[in-house]
Amino acid sequence: MQKFIVFFMILVLVSCKNQSSKDKEPKVSESTFSSISYANGLEISHHQDYSIVTLTEPWPGSNTSFRYLLKKNETSVDKEDTFDAVVQVPLTSIVVTSTTHIPSLEMLQVEKSLKGFPNLDYVSSEKTRKLIDNGTIVELGKNESLNTEVLIDLNPDALITFAVEGQNTTVATLQKTGIPVLYNADWTETHPLGKAEWIKFFGVLFGKEKEADRIFSTIEKNYQEAKLLAETTSEKPTVLSGAMFRDVWYLPQGGSWGAQFIEDAHGAYLWKDTEGTGSLSLNLESVLEKGKNADFWIGPSQFYSYQQMEEAHTVYTQFKAFQEKKIYSFTTKKGPKGGVVYYELAPNRPDLVLKDLIKILHPEVLPDYPLYFFEPLQ
Repeated sequence: MQKFIVFFMILVLVSCKNQSSKDKEPKVSESTFSSISYANGLEISHHQDYSIVTLTEPWPGSNTSFRYLLKKNETSVDKEDTFDAVVQVPLTSIVVTSTTHIPSLEMLQVEKSLKGFPNLDYVSSEKTRKLIDNGTIVELGKNESLNTEVLIDLNPDALITFAVEGQNTTVATLQKTGIPVLYNADWTETHPLGKAEWIKFFGVLFGKEKEADRIFSTIEKNYQEAKLLAETTSEKPTVLSGAMFRDVWYLPQGGSWGAQFIEDAHGAYLWKDTEGTGSLSLNLESVLEKGKNADFWIGPSQFYSYQQMEEAHTVYTQFKAFQEKKIYSFTTKKGPKGGVVYYELAPNRPDLVLKDLIKILHPEVLPDYPLYFFEPLQ
């Protein structure tokens, strides 16, 4: 009996020791998810030797999702052929196709990995333009018909592009070359911070997740602090937006990115109750009736002066914002080759956009803040 008790105790001790060892072993099957707070179309899960990026809305109204496998070493992963792309990370070279991707590369300090871009004149950033000027970044033609021969010669670790309703004819051709092609759907996000949060997409591609989290947290903090500051104001000025093109007035819908900015700047966007996230197409009469007495006019298309607006259509002079010189544009600030700075940087720096709008609508709360993107019409 005594021998049995000793034997039993030894078994218990060995079992506890083995269990303790197992507790310390990495649990390969478990995964952790990156914290995504605002971007509705992005999910990132992390495993021991790989990460999985999932795009749940690659374009508006899509029922298709894309899954990308990001491998950190040569370890094989089950069912690799079920992924839409398999990429070895961290990337050392990349091709992107939208200027909105460039600020993320610069903020993560990996802009030198950029090897090609379609229509280089669109790029406004001084830092990236220097790389273009010294020949580091190659011209790839037009986004809808990339120069595949040049791309194959560049042989980047990955090509980052986008699709509108799934139509991107170049993608199928490039996939046959063996170059991994990944969609970036930052442009589908409707919350300003949702667009900015896509820096985490580039963070995981370059092994800079912590840096991406830190950068976004700073932008989020700045944005929320500015929003709270705007809420301290007592008045909520009315806002008109857009302009006519071929007798049709285009302006943001109520659920759009632009409408959200005005709301967070404590402004009253006159079409905030309309449904949708894109743009409204209205006739002149309806806009004049509703927006004639708007306090401010934000984003009058490509116009840069009051004279230019009046020459285009005298009806513009009937608006109160025109008469009181309270029209502000974001298209007047351009890069060396004519690219609009706002289109490139604003999605990545919504905190600066919001401060601009607060400065315009409530100048008293930001007395020393200089406008970054916007300018009053000349």
